[in-house]
Amino acid sequence: MLKTHTCGELRAEHAGHTVTLAGWVNRRRDQGGLIFIDLRDRWGITQVVVDVANAPAAHENASKARSEYVLQITGSVRMRPTGTENNELPTGAIDVVASDIKVLNASKTPPFYINKDEDNLDETIRMKHRYLDLRRPKMTANLVLRHRVVKFIRDFLDQQGFIEVETPILFKTTPEGARDFLVPSRLQPGKFYALPQSPQQLKQLLMVAGVEKYFQIARCFRDEDLRGQRQPEFTQLDLEMSFVEREDVMQLNETMMTALAQTVAPEKTILQMPFPRILYKDSMEQYGNDKPDIRYDCRAIDVTDIASKSGFAVFASNAAEGKPIKVIRAPKLAAIDSKTKIKQVAGDLETIARQAGGKGLAWMSLPLNEEDEVQGPIGKFFTIDQM
Repeated sequence: MLKTHTCGELRAEHAGHTVTLAGWVNRRRDQGGLIFIDLRDRWGITQVVVDVANAPAAHENASKARSEYVLQITGSVRMRPTGTENNELPTGAIDVVASDIKVLNASKTPPFYINKDEDNLDETIRMKHRYLDLRRPKMTANLVLRHRVVKFIRDFLDQQGFIEVETPILFKTTPEGARDFLVPSRLQPGKFYALPQSPQQLKQLLMVAGVEKYFQIARCFRDEDLRGQRQPEFTQLDLEMSFVEREDVMQLNETMMTALAQTVAPEKTILQMPFPRILYKDSMEQYGNDKPDIRYDCRAIDVTDIASKSGFAVFASNAAEGKPIKVIRAPKLAAIDSKTKIKQVAGDLETIARQAGGKGLAWMSLPLNEEDEVQGPIGKFFTIDQM
């Protein structure tokens, strides 16, 4: 091994020990006779002190190092002088006084900062230099979180009697709603394999074979245009059970997801247990999609009966044709006491509605007090009783 400890491991109890670390230069500060290097690996950061008086050869190598150089450093762990501790680092109580430094790999100047979590980085540059992007602490944390999630799922389902079965990647085309990725066969010219959009048919065959409880962390491939929730290849938890009812499937998944959240994100709070359940029909009617964000009480309320009796011709004609008329309440906007601000917010919402394909947005602001006026372009078409 080229290292005895990780860069996130050393603590006060290691003081006086000789250690060897290996990692990337996260930051370097040259103060002449003293050079400070923050050495980073995926476990954390350790500060290294290089004194020219005690280790001239190590100091010479440290003076050449720049950001993202890969170094192997041997030295003695010591407690930091009082007042110089870094409470933001788990290793902030100690530093390593270097006796030997080897440059394992030099580095060109990176195209972006590795030691800063910048959210506005150009994604094209990030993807071009993905190996650098994955060094960023935020991305490293995402990889670790994903690993922990997958490990938990495997352990949980194993305890529930499931077995993990890998299904073929080179398969035949199946009707899944998207285009297939096709792979030409060398041995059978003119014929093609199709990469699976999901293991749906294969897992059903496993049920026929008597496997009974199957799961897989499955790679899926769909040749469709990129969107916010669509990409050509992705990973999904795929599972199947025999001799069960709908409630059994829902209960298993709810128990698993609850335990998963409590394990990998204990700081998070599950607001409601058991999970609220709504019909697909209600979801579409009240939220307009099949994956509503129920953290916000932003349901569409059917007011066809009231709106059809208003003097607003658009509502009346649509109601006569059997088309529903719905309203979304925004009670928090009542705190806005500026008519100009209310109109501005309404204008912004109308822009969003048009961008989503709507023809416009009818709105009104109801009074909180009797002396206040109804605001909005359609307020005049409704009576107080209707409001």
